[in-house]
Amino acid sequence: MGLAQAMAAACAPRDSVRAAARGARLAMDGSFAAISAWERERGRLRVLVNEGERRAGEEEFPEDESYPVHEFPEITEFLHERWVGGAGPHAWVEAAGAGRPGRRGEALRLRGRGTCVVAPIVLSGRAWGELYVARDEGLADFDEDDAEFATVLAAVVAAGLAQNERLEEARRLAFTDPLTGLANRRAVDMRLDEALEEHRRSGAVVSLVVCDLNGLKRVNDTLGHAMGDRLLERFGSVLSLCGAILPGALVARLGGDEFCLVSVGPSADEVVRVTEEVCLRAAELELGEGVACGVASTGDPIGPVKSSRRLFRLADAAQYKAKAARSRVPVVAGRDSAVVRLADAAQAGRGERRRFRGRA
Repeated sequence: MGLAQAMAAACAPRDSVRAAARGARLAMDGSFAAISAWERERGRLRVLVNEGERRAGEEEFPEDESYPVHEFPEITEFLHERWVGGAGPHAWVEAAGAGRPGRRGEALRLRGRGTCVVAPIVLSGRAWGELYVARDEGLADFDEDDAEFATVLAAVVAAGLAQNERLEEARRLAFTDPLTGLANRRAVDMRLDEALEEHRRSGAVVSLVVCDLNGLKRVNDTLGHAMGDRLLERFGSVLSLCGAILPGALVARLGGDEFCLVSVGPSADEVVRVTEEVCLRAAELELGEGVACGVASTGDPIGPVKSSRRLFRLADAAQYKAKAARSRVPVVAGRDSAVVRLADAAQAGRGERRRFRGRA
């Protein structure tokens, strides 16, 4: 119960696996515990956490402590030899002095540990990884009863990990546009709030690019919505590719045919150059009619930016002016004084973005 509650209370995946390892170690009166994940694509067991009395070289959260699965073949052997026959995953005991060949006994001896219990962690019927609990030399050896208990603990850990994965997926979906895989408006709002706080604190340049994809309705009406979705996906890829030039940039779809890019750090000139590349590449897409882009940056003379709402108004006004003029290059707030006046005139409309139509 304590193990499950500690995993459920964890705020991040790292905290959850640490809580799992600690809970298992305490429950089994162990000296040390680790949880490892089986990375099938790499054929390796990767250690996620080392908890308890660590030895030299054992970090709590190792960067890349991993071992070839062929050195610890039990995790795959259990799949084929036992589970296929209907038996469930079962933990087993290893001892430093048992004389059994293999890495586990050797590792126990080298690190001054006497015995360990290894329990497969199974998610959705597949081996996910393992729970490992060890006792130091001089302490009572683990026995078959301990292995039975470790099997139960591994099942509890598996349930906690499954819940965490569901929560992580829910969080991912909450901040992701399902069609393009880019961030969504919620993620943009959070990033802009953080960015403007950094701007107030350190003076970091914050830039927002708003893009309106031209010709989407025509594609939907003449070629069908599947082709319209294809255009959205392809432009999303273009924006993502160009955005990668700016370190740490966030690329998002705001909804419909509107996209944006948030940059923190790079100069306004760098952001404008990247946006020019976006316009150029969008014009070369086989579908659609290019893109209208507006840029608003604290690196340009746009006046004080006290909230993300003002930055959005400025970028929107620039984008709508670009669209009205059918501009093949971005319009930049502050470098075009009419944009700032347009944005400020719309402020009375409480930032409703569509009020720019007819004004640009």
